[in-house]
Amino acid sequence: MTETNIPIASPVFGDEEAKEVVKVLKSGFIAQGSKVLEFEKQFAEFIGTDFAVATSSGTSALHVALLSCGISEGDEIITTPFSFVATGNSILFTGAKPVFVDINEDTYNINPDKIEDAITDKTKAIMPVHLYGQSAEMDEIMKIAKNNDLLVIEDAAQAHGAIYKNENSVFDGKKIGSIGELGCFSFYPTKNMTTGEGGIITTNNKEYADKAKMIRSHGEKERYKHSILGYNFRLTDISAAIGLVQLKILNEFNQKRIKNAEFLNKELANVKGIKTPKLNGNSRHVYHQYTIAVENRDEWIKFLNENGIGTGVHYPIAIYNQELYKNLGYNDNCPVTEQMTEKVISLPIHPKITENDLKIIVSKLKEASNLIG
Repeated sequence: MTETNIPIASPVFGDEEAKEVVKVLKSGFIAQGSKVLEFEKQFAEFIGTDFAVATSSGTSALHVALLSCGISEGDEIITTPFSFVATGNSILFTGAKPVFVDINEDTYNINPDKIEDAITDKTKAIMPVHLYGQSAEMDEIMKIAKNNDLLVIEDAAQAHGAIYKNENSVFDGKKIGSIGELGCFSFYPTKNMTTGEGGIITTNNKEYADKAKMIRSHGEKERYKHSILGYNFRLTDISAAIGLVQLKILNEFNQKRIKNAEFLNKELANVKGIKTPKLNGNSRHVYHQYTIAVENRDEWIKFLNENGIGTGVHYPIAIYNQELYKNLGYNDNCPVTEQMTEKVISLPIHPKITENDLKIIVSKLKEASNLIG
């Protein structure tokens, strides 16, 4: 085993985050306050929406977003089974039913060609996931939604700063999270930017934003006046202070991820047994994960880990195959999803990766290819 140790993820913090947190601590006000308001304003401006509503996590952002636009028991929401379980669970939280549609084998995102067949008279929304930091096919999805009077709620948990590009589209150049009625982001530590833990909802709809603010804070419209059922899903000023610093350097972080990915794409393009990520046209992929597909995945992972290279599998089980969903009666079969759950491996791509790290990763993948591929 070599002495290299290249982790799959590594949050990036500097002195400025620490300084801003100390300011909040010294202020004596650490709960949701002025820093959260400032963070919401700046994040909305960054994404290009009129409003943003900060929450305690990406999962709570999805939950609150669904509730804010009226999703409730008996409704159906079309989404992808190839995602973190929170995508499906957030729908279950509202009493609605996730309806799973297979993915595109090149981008790993929901396949628009499969969506219309899943629409029923109970369908209320489509929830595309911009997996690994790459935009789903938003033109097709938005057309289907418009033709069927459906909402679009973007699960953008992994796509901070990703941009959809299609020169023939009214959405050309728009950031992910600004195309559907609502967008939802996560600030978990491994994401492209973090607040330690947290999430945010983006929207141009004031009614949705106002309702989301109430739902995240016990249904309050005014202090101690509770008009609807709500939750304690608030973000703290401590987290927002971290987020404000991270937001300022998000573009730099993303550019580093893109540069790292371009190097890997070039060096691995013709390596036997490896399928590198495929870009969705000219859209800006921000590489929350750099994910390849291989046969005999366990052998690849074992070889890489033994040589000090961290790996991840995102995701090894389709949501509908989780025990929870089996117990709910799900018996779905999405063939492409099933294949990808057996093949995908995520490699280190984060901003702390050095040029030498990248060379080691490529070298070891080529060795693995000769041994396994």
